[in-house]
Amino acid sequence: MSQGDKSTCLIFNILFTLILEILMIDCLINMPSQERKTNLEKRLKEIRQRELKEKGIKPEKTPLDSSQKTLIKETKLGVVELKEERTSNTEKEVKNLADLKNRMSKTATTEAVEIMFGGAVSVKASDIHLEPGEKSVGLRFRIDGVLQNVFDFEKKAYPAILNRIKLTAGLKINIHDAPQDGRLTLKGKEVDIEVRVSVLPGAYGESMVMRLLDPRALKKDLEELGMRSELLEEIKKQLKKTTGAILTTGPTGSGKTTTLYAFLNFVNKPGIKIITIEDPIEYHIKGISQTQVEPEKGYSFASGLRSIVRQDPDVILVGEIRDAETSEIAMHAALTGHLVFSTLHTNDAAGTIPRLIDLGAKPQIIAPAINLAMAQRLVRKLCQECKKKVEISAEEIKKMRESLKNIKKIDKESIFKATGCKRCNFTGYQGRIGIFEAFPIDQEVEKLILKSPAISEIRELIIKKGMMTVLQDGYLKVLDGITDLAEIERILGS
Repeated sequence: MSQGDKSTCLIFNILFTLILEILMIDCLINMPSQERKTNLEKRLKEIRQRELKEKGIKPEKTPLDSSQKTLIKETKLGVVELKEERTSNTEKEVKNLADLKNRMSKTATTEAVEIMFGGAVSVKASDIHLEPGEKSVGLRFRIDGVLQNVFDFEKKAYPAILNRIKLTAGLKINIHDAPQDGRLTLKGKEVDIEVRVSVLPGAYGESMVMRLLDPRALKKDLEELGMRSELLEEIKKQLKKTTGAILTTGPTGSGKTTTLYAFLNFVNKPGIKIITIEDPIEYHIKGISQTQVEPEKGYSFASGLRSIVRQDPDVILVGEIRDAETSEIAMHAALTGHLVFSTLHTNDAAGTIPRLIDLGAKPQIIAPAINLAMAQRLVRKLCQECKKKVEISAEEIKKMRESLKNIKKIDKESIFKATGCKRCNFTGYQGRIGIFEAFPIDQEVEKLILKSPAISEIRELIIKKGMMTVLQDGYLKVLDGITDLAEIERILGS
Protein backbone atom coordinates (compact mmCIF):
# COMPACT_ATOMS: atom_id res chain seq x y z
CA MET A 1 0.00 0.00 0.00
CA SER A 2 1.40 3.41 -0.99
CA GLN A 3 1.89 6.30 1.44
CA GLY A 4 -1.06 8.14 -0.16
CA ASP A 5 -3.35 5.11 0.26
CA LYS A 6 -2.34 4.83 3.94
CA SER A 7 -3.14 8.50 4.52
CA THR A 8 -6.51 8.13 2.79
CA CYS A 9 -7.31 5.05 4.90
CA LEU A 10 -6.35 6.87 8.12
CA ILE A 11 -8.52 9.87 7.24
CA PHE A 12 -11.43 7.53 6.41
CA ASN A 13 -11.10 5.75 9.80
CA ILE A 14 -11.05 9.06 11.69
CA LEU A 15 -14.10 10.37 9.80
CA PHE A 16 -15.97 7.10 10.33
CA THR A 17 -15.25 7.18 14.08
CA LEU A 18 -16.37 10.81 14.37
CA ILE A 19 -19.61 10.16 12.48
CA LEU A 20 -20.30 7.09 14.64
CA GLU A 21 -19.76 9.12 17.84
CA ILE A 22 -22.07 11.92 16.68
CA LEU A 23 -24.81 9.44 15.77
CA MET A 24 -24.47 7.66 19.11
CA ILE A 25 -24.53 10.93 21.08
CA ASP A 26 -27.72 11.97 19.26
CA CYS A 27 -29.28 8.60 20.04
CA LEU A 28 -28.16 8.91 23.66
CA ILE A 29 -29.99 12.21 24.10
CA ASN A 30 -33.25 11.04 22.53
CA MET A 31 -33.22 7.49 23.87
CA PRO A 32 -36.38 6.68 25.87
CA SER A 33 -35.08 3.36 27.23
CA GLN A 34 -32.66 3.33 30.18
CA GLU A 35 -31.30 -0.06 29.06
CA ARG A 36 -30.56 1.14 25.52
CA LYS A 37 -28.94 4.29 26.95
CA THR A 38 -26.63 2.16 29.11
CA ASN A 39 -25.63 0.04 26.09
CA LEU A 40 -24.84 3.14 24.04
CA GLU A 41 -22.71 4.57 26.87
CA LYS A 42 -20.78 1.28 27.04
CA ARG A 43 -20.15 1.19 23.27
CA LEU A 44 -19.14 4.86 23.23
CA LYS A 45 -16.63 4.22 26.01
CA GLU A 46 -15.20 1.23 24.12
CA ILE A 47 -14.64 3.37 21.00
CA ARG A 48 -12.83 6.03 23.02
CA GLN A 49 -10.66 3.48 24.81
CA ARG A 50 -9.77 1.83 21.49
CA GLU A 51 -8.68 5.19 20.08
CA LEU A 52 -6.48 5.83 23.12
CA LYS A 53 -4.96 2.37 22.82
CA GLU A 54 -4.12 2.94 19.14
CA LYS A 55 -2.34 6.16 20.14
CA GLY A 56 -0.39 4.35 22.84
CA ILE A 57 -2.18 6.15 25.69
CA LYS A 58 -3.41 4.20 28.72
CA PRO A 59 -7.22 4.38 28.83
CA GLU A 60 -8.68 6.22 31.83
CA LYS A 61 -12.07 5.98 33.42
CA THR A 62 -14.52 8.43 31.87
CA PRO A 63 -17.23 10.49 33.55
CA LEU A 64 -19.77 8.05 32.13
CA ASP A 65 -18.22 5.14 34.06
CA SER A 66 -21.00 4.22 36.50
CA SER A 67 -18.71 1.86 38.43
CA GLN A 68 -17.08 4.77 40.23
CA LYS A 69 -18.31 5.53 43.71
CA THR A 70 -19.74 9.02 43.73
CA LEU A 71 -21.70 11.39 45.92
CA ILE A 72 -24.67 11.24 43.56
CA LYS A 73 -26.11 8.20 41.92
CA GLU A 74 -27.72 8.75 38.53
CA THR A 75 -31.04 6.91 38.50
CA LYS A 76 -32.87 8.13 35.41
CA LEU A 77 -32.70 11.06 33.04
CA GLY A 78 -33.24 14.26 35.02
CA VAL A 79 -32.88 12.68 38.48
CA VAL A 80 -29.79 12.25 40.63
CA GLU A 81 -29.88 10.54 43.99
CA LEU A 82 -27.78 11.97 46.80
CA LYS A 83 -26.08 9.12 48.67
CA GLU A 84 -26.80 9.58 52.37
CA GLU A 85 -23.37 8.52 53.68
CA ARG A 86 -21.34 10.65 51.29
CA THR A 87 -23.73 13.62 51.66
CA SER A 88 -23.41 13.44 55.43
CA ASN A 89 -19.61 13.46 55.17
CA THR A 90 -19.69 16.46 52.81
CA GLU A 91 -21.94 18.42 55.16
CA LYS A 92 -19.60 17.67 58.06
CA GLU A 93 -16.48 18.66 56.12
CA VAL A 94 -17.91 21.68 54.27
CA LYS A 95 -19.10 24.39 56.66
CA ASN A 96 -18.12 27.39 54.54
CA LEU A 97 -16.63 28.33 51.17
CA ALA A 98 -13.06 27.99 52.46
CA ASP A 99 -13.75 24.35 53.37
CA LEU A 100 -15.35 23.77 49.96
CA LYS A 101 -12.41 25.31 48.10
CA ASN A 102 -10.03 23.07 50.02
CA ARG A 103 -12.16 20.01 49.23
CA MET A 104 -12.41 20.92 45.54
CA SER A 105 -8.63 21.31 45.23
CA LYS A 106 -8.19 17.69 46.36
CA THR A 107 -11.00 16.28 44.20
CA ALA A 108 -10.58 14.38 40.94
CA THR A 109 -12.43 15.70 37.90
CA THR A 110 -14.82 12.74 37.98
CA GLU A 111 -16.01 13.73 41.46
CA ALA A 112 -16.12 17.51 40.93
CA VAL A 113 -19.84 17.54 40.05
CA GLU A 114 -20.76 15.63 43.19
CA ILE A 115 -18.73 17.84 45.53
CA MET A 116 -20.06 20.96 43.80
CA PHE A 117 -23.72 19.96 44.35
CA GLY A 118 -23.09 18.74 47.88
CA GLY A 119 -21.16 21.89 48.79
CA ALA A 120 -23.83 24.18 47.32
CA VAL A 121 -26.52 22.51 49.41
CA SER A 122 -24.32 22.64 52.51
CA VAL A 123 -23.59 26.39 52.30
CA LYS A 124 -27.20 27.17 51.25
CA ALA A 125 -26.35 28.57 47.81
CA SER A 126 -29.29 29.54 45.60
CA ASP A 127 -27.34 29.45 42.30
CA ILE A 128 -24.25 27.73 40.90
CA HIS A 129 -22.33 29.55 38.14
CA LEU A 130 -19.76 27.86 35.88
CA GLU A 131 -17.98 30.54 33.83
CA PRO A 132 -15.27 29.59 31.31
CA GLY A 133 -12.45 32.08 30.80
CA GLU A 134 -9.40 32.15 28.58
CA LYS A 135 -7.27 29.85 30.74
CA SER A 136 -9.59 28.46 33.43
CA VAL A 137 -13.23 27.97 34.41
CA GLY A 138 -14.57 29.88 37.40
CA LEU A 139 -17.02 28.35 39.87
CA ARG A 140 -19.14 30.84 41.80
CA PHE A 141 -22.07 30.44 44.22
CA ARG A 142 -24.79 32.98 44.87
CA ILE A 143 -25.31 33.10 48.62
CA ASP A 144 -27.81 35.53 50.17
CA GLY A 145 -28.17 37.26 46.80
CA VAL A 146 -24.44 37.94 46.25
CA LEU A 147 -22.06 35.97 44.01
CA GLN A 148 -18.95 34.61 45.72
CA ASN A 149 -15.89 32.98 44.15
CA VAL A 150 -15.37 29.32 45.06
CA PHE A 151 -12.81 27.65 42.81
CA ASP A 152 -11.09 27.75 39.39
CA PHE A 153 -11.05 24.55 37.29
CA GLU A 154 -8.47 23.73 34.67
CA LYS A 155 -9.92 24.38 31.22
CA LYS A 156 -9.31 20.79 30.07
CA ALA A 157 -11.47 19.41 32.90
CA TYR A 158 -14.52 21.49 32.01
CA PRO A 159 -15.96 19.48 29.05
CA ALA A 160 -16.37 16.38 31.24
CA ILE A 161 -18.14 18.39 33.97
CA LEU A 162 -20.32 20.23 31.45
CA ASN A 163 -21.36 17.09 29.56
CA ARG A 164 -22.20 15.18 32.70
CA ILE A 165 -24.59 17.89 33.88
CA LYS A 166 -26.02 18.26 30.37
CA LEU A 167 -26.78 14.55 30.17
CA THR A 168 -28.52 14.53 33.53
CA ALA A 169 -30.55 17.66 32.71
CA GLY A 170 -31.70 16.23 29.38
CA LEU A 171 -29.68 18.66 27.22
CA LYS A 172 -27.90 17.82 23.97
CA ILE A 173 -24.16 17.46 24.47
CA ASN A 174 -23.42 17.82 20.75
CA ILE A 175 -24.84 21.37 20.59
CA HIS A 176 -22.40 24.10 21.64
CA ASP A 177 -23.54 27.19 19.73
CA ALA A 178 -27.10 27.68 20.99
CA PRO A 179 -28.69 28.32 24.41
CA GLN A 180 -30.32 25.35 26.16
CA ASP A 181 -32.54 25.04 29.21
CA GLY A 182 -33.10 21.89 31.24
CA ARG A 183 -34.03 20.58 34.63
CA LEU A 184 -32.82 17.93 37.03
CA THR A 185 -33.67 16.83 40.56
CA LEU A 186 -31.30 16.17 43.44
CA LYS A 187 -33.03 13.33 45.24
CA GLY A 188 -32.11 13.09 48.91
CA LYS A 189 -33.40 11.14 51.89
CA GLU A 190 -35.15 14.11 53.53
CA VAL A 191 -35.97 16.38 50.60
CA ASP A 192 -35.82 16.59 46.81
CA ILE A 193 -34.18 19.72 45.38
CA GLU A 194 -35.15 20.78 41.87
CA VAL A 195 -32.41 22.37 39.80
CA ARG A 196 -33.08 24.59 36.77
CA VAL A 197 -30.17 24.45 34.31
CA SER A 198 -29.35 27.14 31.75
CA VAL A 199 -26.49 26.87 29.22
CA LEU A 200 -25.31 29.84 27.15
CA PRO A 201 -22.55 29.83 24.48
CA GLY A 202 -19.79 32.40 24.98
CA ALA A 203 -16.40 33.51 23.70
CA TYR A 204 -14.49 30.90 25.76
CA GLY A 205 -17.06 28.13 25.83
CA GLU A 206 -20.47 27.42 27.27
CA SER A 207 -21.32 29.03 30.59
CA MET A 208 -23.79 27.25 32.86
CA VAL A 209 -26.04 28.56 35.63
CA MET A 210 -28.00 26.24 37.92
CA ARG A 211 -30.76 27.52 40.21
CA LEU A 212 -31.27 25.31 43.28
CA LEU A 213 -34.89 25.34 44.48
CA ASP A 214 -34.48 23.97 47.98
CA PRO A 215 -37.94 23.74 49.61
CA ARG A 216 -36.29 24.11 53.03
CA ALA A 217 -35.35 27.68 52.11
CA LEU A 218 -38.99 28.64 51.47
CA LYS A 219 -40.52 30.78 54.20
CA LYS A 220 -43.96 29.27 54.79
CA ASP A 221 -45.31 31.64 57.44
CA LEU A 222 -46.01 35.35 57.09
CA GLU A 223 -44.17 35.97 60.36
CA GLU A 224 -40.92 34.73 58.79
CA LEU A 225 -40.89 37.41 56.06
CA GLY A 226 -39.79 40.24 58.37
CA MET A 227 -42.87 42.47 58.22
CA ARG A 228 -43.51 45.02 60.96
CA SER A 229 -46.34 44.09 63.31
CA GLU A 230 -48.75 46.76 61.99
CA LEU A 231 -48.13 45.77 58.36
CA LEU A 232 -48.46 42.08 59.24
CA GLU A 233 -51.89 42.73 60.75
CA GLU A 234 -52.96 44.70 57.67
CA ILE A 235 -51.82 41.89 55.37
CA LYS A 236 -53.71 39.27 57.39
CA LYS A 237 -56.82 41.48 57.29
CA GLN A 238 -56.60 41.71 53.48
CA LEU A 239 -55.97 37.96 53.10
CA LYS A 240 -59.21 37.19 54.94
CA LYS A 241 -61.21 38.93 52.19
CA THR A 242 -62.83 36.76 49.51
CA THR A 243 -62.48 39.17 46.58
CA GLY A 244 -60.00 41.72 45.28
CA ALA A 245 -56.33 41.71 44.28
CA ILE A 246 -53.13 41.99 46.30
CA LEU A 247 -50.16 43.01 44.15
CA THR A 248 -46.52 42.93 45.23
CA THR A 249 -43.82 44.74 43.30
CA GLY A 250 -40.04 44.91 43.15
CA PRO A 251 -37.09 43.99 40.92
CA THR A 252 -36.03 40.44 40.10
CA GLY A 253 -34.68 38.70 43.20
CA SER A 254 -36.55 40.85 45.71
CA GLY A 255 -38.50 37.92 47.20
CA LYS A 256 -41.88 38.49 45.52
CA THR A 257 -42.49 34.79 44.82
CA THR A 258 -41.63 33.87 48.42
CA THR A 259 -44.16 36.44 49.66
CA LEU A 260 -46.89 35.12 47.36
CA TYR A 261 -46.24 31.54 48.51
CA ALA A 262 -46.54 32.71 52.14
CA PHE A 263 -49.91 34.26 51.18
CA LEU A 264 -51.00 30.93 49.67
CA ASN A 265 -50.00 29.01 52.79
CA PHE A 266 -52.02 31.43 54.93
CA VAL A 267 -55.24 31.03 52.90
CA ASN A 268 -54.76 27.33 52.07
CA LYS A 269 -57.66 25.64 53.86
CA PRO A 270 -59.64 22.45 53.03
CA GLY A 271 -62.66 24.46 51.91
CA ILE A 272 -60.69 26.73 49.54
CA LYS A 273 -59.90 26.02 45.86
CA ILE A 274 -56.55 27.56 44.86
CA ILE A 275 -55.12 27.54 41.33
CA THR A 276 -51.84 29.10 40.23
CA ILE A 277 -50.27 29.91 36.88
CA GLU A 278 -46.49 30.35 37.19
CA ASP A 279 -43.37 30.73 35.07
CA PRO A 280 -42.02 28.33 36.18
CA ILE A 281 -43.38 26.45 39.19
CA GLU A 282 -40.61 26.98 41.74
CA TYR A 283 -41.97 25.13 44.76
CA HIS A 284 -44.76 22.59 45.04
CA ILE A 285 -47.42 23.23 47.71
CA LYS A 286 -49.73 20.48 48.92
CA GLY A 287 -53.44 21.05 48.32
CA ILE A 288 -52.97 23.59 45.52
CA SER A 289 -53.45 23.14 41.75
CA GLN A 290 -50.30 24.59 40.19
CA THR A 291 -49.88 25.14 36.43
CA GLN A 292 -46.96 26.41 34.38
CA VAL A 293 -46.99 28.62 31.29
CA GLU A 294 -45.93 27.00 28.01
CA PRO A 295 -45.91 29.71 25.31
CA GLU A 296 -44.88 27.24 22.58
CA LYS A 297 -48.15 25.37 23.22
CA GLY A 298 -50.23 28.53 23.47
CA TYR A 299 -50.56 28.42 27.27
CA SER A 300 -49.59 31.94 28.34
CA PHE A 301 -50.50 33.92 31.45
CA ALA A 302 -53.47 35.44 29.60
CA SER A 303 -54.84 32.24 28.05
CA GLY A 304 -54.13 30.24 31.23
CA LEU A 305 -55.87 32.80 33.42
CA ARG A 306 -58.88 32.78 31.13
CA SER A 307 -59.13 29.00 31.57
CA ILE A 308 -58.51 29.13 35.33
CA VAL A 309 -61.50 31.39 36.03
CA ARG A 310 -63.72 28.66 34.53
CA GLN A 311 -62.36 26.15 37.07
CA ASP A 312 -64.39 27.68 39.94
CA PRO A 313 -61.37 28.81 42.05
CA ASP A 314 -61.63 30.85 45.24
CA VAL A 315 -58.01 32.07 45.07
CA ILE A 316 -55.88 32.66 41.95
CA LEU A 317 -52.15 33.28 41.83
CA VAL A 318 -50.76 34.81 38.63
CA GLY A 319 -46.96 34.67 38.57
CA GLU A 320 -46.62 38.06 36.85
CA ILE A 321 -48.83 40.62 35.13
CA ARG A 322 -46.80 41.56 32.07
CA ASP A 323 -49.30 42.54 29.35
CA ALA A 324 -52.66 44.27 28.81
CA GLU A 325 -54.68 41.07 28.38
CA THR A 326 -53.39 39.48 31.59
CA SER A 327 -53.97 42.68 33.59
CA GLU A 328 -57.53 43.02 32.28
CA ILE A 329 -58.47 39.39 33.06
CA ALA A 330 -56.83 39.57 36.51
CA MET A 331 -58.68 42.78 37.41
CA HIS A 332 -62.02 41.35 36.21
CA ALA A 333 -61.38 38.14 38.19
CA ALA A 334 -60.76 40.25 41.32
CA LEU A 335 -64.10 41.98 40.75
CA THR A 336 -66.09 38.80 40.21
CA GLY A 337 -65.62 36.88 43.43
CA HIS A 338 -61.96 35.79 43.37
CA LEU A 339 -59.02 36.68 45.59
CA VAL A 340 -56.11 37.35 43.21
CA PHE A 341 -52.38 37.46 44.05
CA SER A 342 -49.82 38.66 41.50
CA THR A 343 -46.60 40.60 40.92
CA LEU A 344 -45.48 43.59 38.86
CA HIS A 345 -42.07 45.02 38.01
CA THR A 346 -42.03 48.55 39.47
CA ASN A 347 -39.65 50.34 41.81
CA ASP A 348 -42.12 51.12 44.58
CA ALA A 349 -45.69 50.54 45.75
CA ALA A 350 -46.87 53.89 44.34
CA GLY A 351 -45.78 52.77 40.87
CA THR A 352 -48.29 49.88 40.85
CA ILE A 353 -51.22 51.99 39.62
CA PRO A 354 -49.41 53.89 36.80
CA ARG A 355 -47.84 50.60 35.68
CA LEU A 356 -51.24 48.92 35.32
CA ILE A 357 -52.59 51.95 33.44
CA ASP A 358 -49.51 51.85 31.19
CA LEU A 359 -50.27 48.17 30.45
CA GLY A 360 -53.76 49.14 29.31
CA ALA A 361 -55.94 48.53 32.39
CA LYS A 362 -58.69 51.11 32.88
CA PRO A 363 -58.56 53.27 36.06
CA GLN A 364 -62.27 52.67 36.73
CA ILE A 365 -61.53 48.92 36.90
CA ILE A 366 -58.22 49.19 38.81
CA ALA A 367 -59.68 51.30 41.63
CA PRO A 368 -62.31 48.84 42.91
CA ALA A 369 -60.32 45.70 41.98
CA ILE A 370 -57.15 46.20 44.06
CA ASN A 371 -57.25 45.74 47.83
CA LEU A 372 -53.57 46.37 48.58
CA ALA A 373 -50.37 47.29 46.71
CA MET A 374 -46.96 46.62 48.19
CA ALA A 375 -43.27 46.77 47.32
CA GLN A 376 -40.34 44.90 48.80
CA ARG A 377 -36.60 44.28 48.78
CA LEU A 378 -34.37 41.67 50.43
CA VAL A 379 -31.47 42.78 52.64
CA ARG A 380 -28.80 40.57 54.20
CA LYS A 381 -28.91 40.05 57.96
CA LEU A 382 -25.82 40.65 60.08
CA CYS A 383 -23.95 37.54 61.20
CA GLN A 384 -24.72 37.12 64.89
CA GLU A 385 -21.27 35.65 65.53
CA CYS A 386 -19.18 38.57 64.33
CA LYS A 387 -21.32 41.72 64.09
CA LYS A 388 -19.57 44.69 65.70
CA LYS A 389 -21.03 47.63 67.61
CA VAL A 390 -19.82 51.02 66.33
CA GLU A 391 -20.66 54.65 67.01
CA ILE A 392 -23.09 56.38 64.66
CA SER A 393 -21.41 59.18 62.74
CA ALA A 394 -22.98 62.66 62.67
CA GLU A 395 -23.81 62.25 58.96
CA GLU A 396 -25.45 58.85 59.47
CA ILE A 397 -27.60 59.94 62.38
CA LYS A 398 -28.68 63.08 60.50
CA LYS A 399 -29.74 60.95 57.52
CA MET A 400 -31.77 58.52 59.65
CA ARG A 401 -33.38 61.23 61.79
CA GLU A 402 -34.51 63.07 58.67
CA SER A 403 -36.08 59.90 57.26
CA LEU A 404 -37.69 58.75 60.52
CA LYS A 405 -38.67 62.15 61.98
CA ASN A 406 -42.40 61.33 62.04
CA ILE A 407 -41.95 57.66 62.97
CA LYS A 408 -39.28 57.11 65.62
CA LYS A 409 -37.08 59.27 67.83
CA ILE A 410 -33.45 58.17 67.52
CA ASP A 411 -31.58 58.34 70.82
CA LYS A 412 -29.04 55.60 70.12
CA GLU A 413 -25.35 56.43 69.91
CA SER A 414 -24.26 53.13 68.36
CA ILE A 415 -25.35 50.64 65.72
CA PHE A 416 -23.96 47.35 64.44
CA LYS A 417 -21.91 46.75 61.29
CA ALA A 418 -20.61 43.71 59.38
CA THR A 419 -17.08 42.40 59.99
CA GLY A 420 -16.75 38.77 58.83
CA CYS A 421 -15.86 35.32 60.16
CA LYS A 422 -15.65 31.68 58.97
CA ARG A 423 -19.31 31.06 59.77
CA CYS A 424 -20.49 33.77 57.32
CA ASN A 425 -17.75 33.12 54.71
CA PHE A 426 -16.09 36.36 55.83
CA THR A 427 -18.91 38.50 54.42
CA GLY A 428 -20.35 39.69 57.74
CA TYR A 429 -23.85 38.59 56.74
CA GLN A 430 -25.90 35.42 57.04
CA GLY A 431 -29.46 35.00 55.76
CA ARG A 432 -31.84 37.62 54.38
CA ILE A 433 -34.96 39.46 55.50
CA GLY A 434 -37.54 41.60 53.71
CA ILE A 435 -38.09 45.34 53.93
CA PHE A 436 -41.56 46.43 52.83
CA GLU A 437 -43.96 49.24 52.04
CA ALA A 438 -47.68 48.81 51.39
CA PHE A 439 -50.90 50.78 51.19
CA PRO A 440 -54.57 49.70 51.09
CA ILE A 441 -56.89 51.16 48.48
CA ASP A 442 -59.37 53.24 50.48
CA GLN A 443 -61.90 55.76 49.19
CA GLU A 444 -59.42 58.63 49.03
CA VAL A 445 -56.85 56.60 47.08
CA GLU A 446 -59.62 55.21 44.84
CA LYS A 447 -60.75 58.72 43.88
CA LEU A 448 -57.16 59.64 42.98
CA ILE A 449 -56.75 56.51 40.82
CA LEU A 450 -59.77 57.53 38.72
CA LYS A 451 -57.79 60.64 37.65
CA SER A 452 -54.92 58.50 36.20
CA PRO A 453 -52.38 60.11 38.56
CA ALA A 454 -48.57 60.27 38.28
CA ILE A 455 -46.42 58.21 40.65
CA SER A 456 -45.45 61.34 42.60
CA GLU A 457 -49.10 62.20 43.31
CA ILE A 458 -49.83 58.71 44.64
CA ARG A 459 -46.63 58.64 46.71
CA GLU A 460 -47.43 62.01 48.27
CA LEU A 461 -50.92 60.88 49.29
CA ILE A 462 -50.02 57.47 50.71
CA ILE A 463 -47.06 58.83 52.72
CA LYS A 464 -49.35 61.57 54.05
CA LYS A 465 -51.77 58.81 55.11
CA GLY A 466 -48.98 57.11 57.09
CA MET A 467 -47.34 54.55 54.79
CA MET A 468 -43.82 53.57 55.89
CA THR A 469 -41.40 53.33 52.95
CA VAL A 470 -38.89 50.54 52.34
CA LEU A 471 -36.09 52.97 53.25
CA GLN A 472 -37.71 53.75 56.60
CA ASP A 473 -38.30 50.06 57.25
CA GLY A 474 -34.64 49.43 56.43
CA TYR A 475 -33.45 52.12 58.86
CA LEU A 476 -35.60 50.62 61.62
CA LYS A 477 -33.97 47.24 61.02
CA VAL A 478 -30.55 48.94 61.25
CA LEU A 479 -31.51 50.43 64.64
CA ASP A 480 -32.72 46.99 65.75
CA GLY A 481 -29.32 45.46 64.90
CA ILE A 482 -30.74 43.21 62.15
CA THR A 483 -28.75 44.72 59.25
CA ASP A 484 -26.41 47.67 58.69
CA LEU A 485 -26.37 50.94 56.76
CA ALA A 486 -23.95 49.61 54.13
CA GLU A 487 -26.44 46.89 53.16
CA ILE A 488 -29.37 49.33 53.00
CA GLU A 489 -27.35 51.60 50.73
CA ARG A 490 -26.30 48.65 48.55
CA ILE A 491 -29.90 47.59 47.99
CA LEU A 492 -31.65 50.97 47.80
CA GLY A 493 -28.77 53.12 46.56
CA SER A 494 -29.49 55.89 49.05
